[in-house]
Amino acid sequence: MATLPPVLQAVEAAGYTVFTKGDYNLNITGIRSPERVANAFDDRLCVTYKAASIWITETFEITTDPGSPYLLKPINNYGCAILVAGQYRGAYTIGFHRGLYKALVQSSKVKVFRDNDRDNILDMDPETIQDGYFGINIHKRTGDSDTVGGASAGCQVFRYEREFDRMMFLCRKQISERGFKTFTYTLLEE
Repeated sequence: MATLPPVLQAVEAAGYTVFTKGDYNLNITGIRSPERVANAFDDRLCVTYKAASIWITETFEITTDPGSPYLLKPINNYGCAILVAGQYRGAYTIGFHRGLYKALVQSSKVKVFRDNDRDNILDMDPETIQDGYFGINIHKRTGDSDTVGGASAGCQVFRYEREFDRMMFLCRKQISERGFKTFTYTLLEE
């Protein structure tokens, strides 16, 4: 068996499932920067899959953290959502993000920290974790900006539309090639 790409070695080392059977069986992995800077696209998302039985990893610029507007003024009484690192098996499907365009939308429960002290410091206190349906989608930023701003209230957000479009192409390819309509998202701390 061929050696797994480094990102999948990290997923496996964390004790999570890696999808190795067949072409276009996507492994979607977010990697949160250790810097934990609010309002920055300082994280990565890797889509790793086989094509013609050869491993391919495509890496994109994203944020796994909410933007400043939602940290300073949360839309939820418990505080702003920050996705907890972990593997969310089959937790995403293709659907409409806020009714505007197709993205990966949350379709089963995920865990989030609740940051409610209304500052630009990302607080990830285990005592604030909630499990449920929060609309933590994987989508693109609209407009052109170097900061996250209002693009994320806890979602995983692509900095560049062309990179988001590529990920969505790969998701549609998984559906057409494999028939799998759900997607697993694994979030790792770098």
